[in-house]
Amino acid sequence: AMIGWGWVVLTGEMIVLAGTLGAALAFACGSLMVILIGVIYAELTSSLSRAGGELTFTYVGIGPRGSYACSWMLVLAYMTVVAFEVVSLPTVIGYLTNGLNHGYLYTIAGSKIYLSWVAVGFLGTIGIGIINFFGIRMSSFVQGVAAATLLLIGLSFFVPGNISGDLSNLEPKFTTAEGFLRVLIMTPFFFLGFDVIPQISEEIALPFRTVGKFVLLAIICATSWYILVMWTVGLTLDETARINSELVTADAMARLYSHSWGARALIFGGLLGILTSWNAFFLGASRLLYAMARGGMLPPVFSRLHPRYKSPVAVILLLTSLSLFAPFFGRQVLLWLVNTGGLATVLSYFFVVISFIRIRKLYPNLKRPYRVFCPHIIGPLATAATIIFICLYLPGSPSALVWPQEWAIIILWILLGIFLFSISRKQNTTFDSKNQRIQILGEYADKL
Repeated sequence: AMIGWGWVVLTGEMIVLAGTLGAALAFACGSLMVILIGVIYAELTSSLSRAGGELTFTYVGIGPRGSYACSWMLVLAYMTVVAFEVVSLPTVIGYLTNGLNHGYLYTIAGSKIYLSWVAVGFLGTIGIGIINFFGIRMSSFVQGVAAATLLLIGLSFFVPGNISGDLSNLEPKFTTAEGFLRVLIMTPFFFLGFDVIPQISEEIALPFRTVGKFVLLAIICATSWYILVMWTVGLTLDETARINSELVTADAMARLYSHSWGARALIFGGLLGILTSWNAFFLGASRLLYAMARGGMLPPVFSRLHPRYKSPVAVILLLTSLSLFAPFFGRQVLLWLVNTGGLATVLSYFFVVISFIRIRKLYPNLKRPYRVFCPHIIGPLATAATIIFICLYLPGSPSALVWPQEWAIIILWILLGIFLFSISRKQNTTFDSKNQRIQILGEYADKL
């Protein structure tokens, strides 16, 4: 889920912003915050393994309103990734086919939109929707094959790059503090994905303690991958080559193997990354919306499951329909989505951390198969880390979200959430009642 297309298309821009080591250091710093959050997720997932993940954590910790706010922001984060991958797919196909610019339609934010791009995005969206319609087994099979192949392509890039690379190519190692911060605020978007595990925790056939460990393992693996990509690109291409390259990772692979097929192989790896990330976040968003509907926060039609495949059919249809709009936007929108998705991610992390602290205080005897080491220290540290990250997106920060484009996305989403919340409250008069709590928490209500 965490390794999509961004490592292929945005590595060059991040290195230009912060320098080769500066970009890698930004990801390392971002990973520290994510690891603190991941430890908390590991304990909460093992103790409250309920579809929807964060919805359950925050409902127990801070109540229905906080739970809705957290879940709604996380849906935005997931949907920005899905939209990112929908827009990225035609880009990848275009690289592999030496051009996919047919049937010019219009230009948006400096990016030209072609009918061929829209068609490819449509086909990919429908394909992901069909995969998820057939349930978790089909999704996991596709995910496993694609992820294994992507790993082999990654190794074929990292190993020769570190053997034959030149340390002098790393210059400039660092650029400016502002560039470092611009890369740092991207990291939550890139690390978003480990929290898909809690979304499907009801469907994982593993011991709860093991599930908690997988959350941490996912973060560590993703951190290693991103840093290795930047380091290998830095060793392989000098500054001039990186500036003149449209896709530095592909050009670095081509130089390592002295042939254009190397670039095509890496871009194919990016294509697999799109499929794995797209599929995982579509799956996570569908389970989260299903859990919200099951808890009375959204219309009940979204809580219905297919009688055979046990997939939330109405939610999958909704997400597929919304995703079909994404191909009508260009590449510049990708950066807006990265930044707005990053803020939505950190806001949802903040709600989860506060819930963790309150659950520890309110329910000390809750069974915790995976336990956080020194929770009284980890909780406040994670709170401080999320607050610092939130401040990086706010006006006055060198890395603040761009007005009006990026802030408009956030504001419109919040207003839509308030509107739907008010409708749900009117339709569900028992929203805050004990019976509603039992409906959402199920068997865990007795333990609490």
